[in-house]
Amino acid sequence: MRKGTFWALFPLLFFVIVYFAGSYALGDFYALPVLVVFVLALFVALLQYPKKPFQEKLAAFAKGSGDENILVMILIFLLAGAFGELSKNIGAISSTINFALTYVPAQFVVAGLFLVACFISTSLGTSVGTIVALAPIAVGLEDNIPGIMAVALAAVIGGSMFGDNLSFISDTTIAATRTQHVEMKAKFKVNFKMVLPVAIVVMLIYAILGNSMLSGSHDLQVGDYDLIKILPYVIVFGLALSGLSVVWTLGIGILCAAGIGLFTGSIDFLSILKSINDGFAGMFELSILCLIIGGVVGIIRYNGGIDYLLEMVTKRINSKRKAELSIAFLVSLVNMAIANNTITIVIVGPLAKDISDENGLEGSRVASILDTVSCFIQGMVPYGAQILAALAAANMLLSEQGRELMSPIDIMQYLYYPFLMGIVTFLFILFRKHKNSAEVQL
Repeated sequence: MRKGTFWALFPLLFFVIVYFAGSYALGDFYALPVLVVFVLALFVALLQYPKKPFQEKLAAFAKGSGDENILVMILIFLLAGAFGELSKNIGAISSTINFALTYVPAQFVVAGLFLVACFISTSLGTSVGTIVALAPIAVGLEDNIPGIMAVALAAVIGGSMFGDNLSFISDTTIAATRTQHVEMKAKFKVNFKMVLPVAIVVMLIYAILGNSMLSGSHDLQVGDYDLIKILPYVIVFGLALSGLSVVWTLGIGILCAAGIGLFTGSIDFLSILKSINDGFAGMFELSILCLIIGGVVGIIRYNGGIDYLLEMVTKRINSKRKAELSIAFLVSLVNMAIANNTITIVIVGPLAKDISDENGLEGSRVASILDTVSCFIQGMVPYGAQILAALAAANMLLSEQGRELMSPIDIMQYLYYPFLMGIVTFLFILFRKHKNSAEVQL
């Protein structure tokens, strides 16, 4: 390994400092455009080390941006966006939510919301989308069951992080598996064994907690559903679990959603094309951001920053366990700084791959650690999009009623799932034995 230098990391430090300080000053971690800040970091990288040829820096940027895994990841992002938008426009989301809530017993309403959020987020591949869809239901329960709002919102957030961590079409899953060159199926198997016991324990906690808040019979008011509109999610989940390439899986899912939309009369052909285009457009910023991040990391690598970081992180590593703990630490640090789990994985993923290769780690374990730790941090930070989205729904109602607004702490005290998921991941790293068999690499 060639000798690295700390100052080569300055563009990344610049991004973290400017983004964190700017977001804190504005009072909103999502008001400052992350893409703009990363472009500024790019120019910082290009201006560094003026004695080095500018063309070589551009070549390093192009090499980093044009990495095979980044380009394939962007393609998957675009397809996932198209599938999500088209499914929403044919009524698949509302049918899925209503179908799930129809069978939730009133006495287990909080546990039911957690279970529904798990199901919905696994189907949709987005935690924020799940929270936006279910938060109004959680808030509405307050009218019938006073004092339940914070618990219900925490259950929705926890369930949404379950699916964000496991879904085959989640951007965190895509980023984690692509950066570690492993199949989604392999990562899913490792991840599922980690989080399923946690989900069961949390559902029992919410069942007991929610049941104690009931003072009578309460019914959930839900709309109608159409089973055929849920089919695209079932097909995508089944195909992905079977090991079919995610590109083909999402392509088939898009065709299936389009066919069902036409069959049920929910959408016409031109609207299908518009939905696909809108889905692509929704992923443009993330896709460009991945290119910029890849390019900046390429310049940092060219200047010796990655070598320095690897040297600092790995010089005390003398076991696979310590290597995995170092990856978990890096993910936690970056995620707390920027409050975005997808971007965290995109940033840390290549470095985690280097650490993994140096220490002979299993790719599926590393991908699972990247995704699970980032979801644990993201679900707990009070300035993360998940808690902010839930607060927005709650405080809108409270403001209309002239009541005291809710704070992140009100919800965080009931966020059992992200907290327990973090503990289980730590125990998984400490005590799970490593396999010696080779994995299928992508």
